[in-house]
Amino acid sequence: MKTIKIRLTMMMDDVKKFVAIVNRYPYDIDLKSGRYVVDAKSLLGIFSIDLSKPITMTVYNDNCDDLLEDIGPYIIRED
Repeated sequence: MKTIKIRLTMMMDDVKKFVAIVNRYPYDIDLKSGRYVVDAKSLLGIFSIDLSKPITMTVYNDNCDDLLEDIGPYIIRED
């Protein structure tokens, strides 16, 4: 299991691209905002959470480097 911080915008195209990427992978992926947890593969689920703040993404697979590379633009880099 891996947990990272991501940021999505309220723009429909941005969220649709993210959902299209995560749907290519067979493992479960959740997004958490505050106390709410939604399926990262659900467009409606994502729009039901607060996108104005960073979101915690949990990938239920340790071998997900390919996914992390694909969603690189959404990952919040902590220097």
